[in-house]
Amino acid sequence: MTGRIHSIETFGTLDGPGIRFVLFMQGCALQCLYCHNPDSWDTKVGKVVNIDDILSEIEPYVGYYKSSGGGITVSGGEPTLQAPFVAELFKAVKEKWNLHTTLDSSGFCESSHAEKLLKYTDLVLLDLKQMNNQRHKVLTGQPNDRILKFARWLSDRGTAMWVRHVLVPGRTDDEQDLEALGQFIGSLDGVERFEILPYHQMGIYKWEQLGKSYGLTGVGTPTDKEVERAYRIIGAARTAVELARG
Repeated sequence: MTGRIHSIETFGTLDGPGIRFVLFMQGCALQCLYCHNPDSWDTKVGKVVNIDDILSEIEPYVGYYKSSGGGITVSGGEPTLQAPFVAELFKAVKEKWNLHTTLDSSGFCESSHAEKLLKYTDLVLLDLKQMNNQRHKVLTGQPNDRILKFARWLSDRGTAMWVRHVLVPGRTDDEQDLEALGQFIGSLDGVERFEILPYHQMGIYKWEQLGKSYGLTGVGTPTDKEVERAYRIIGAARTAVELARG
């Protein structure tokens, strides 16, 4: 079995617990205005690899991953577009080294397509970008109904999740949208952590290299106070729902 990958990071510390091998898959159905890897969208490019290729890349660092409580994270692009390949990879690292496995996903996936993959997944990093469906379409090019359905499916099956939200001034920081996000998170089971990822412009040069027009020109990184405000709004809404659920 082969897959198409975008890139590899051997010493990741931000995408799951511990030190991690991070594999970025090629291809994505979303086209987020703030994406810092727009070169990962095209499903027809990237490096073609097989499972043994990736295991060989992981093997020199297994000691670091295991001693730190880390493992492997598969991101993208959108890794569920290549769910059969990722499932076989996760199965292999479980059988060979018993490594912790993390899936970093937008959730733009049918649950039936990811059923086998989730059998070998210990943690899902779920990116919830925008609760308002129309604004989600503007931000990503796609509606959010499939994503919210996938999140609910993860909750129903008891999957451990870290929910993430990219805070973009003027695009994802509206108070009502943040409240809706908090309420939705509060209705889910299995959410172990919530993280706000402040928007940044570090990927603009890739848009320029690809000849693409960057849609967020002039939008700055949110301030610490803006991030704190978002945490406060989301946290209050989440807590209210969790208390109501008992």
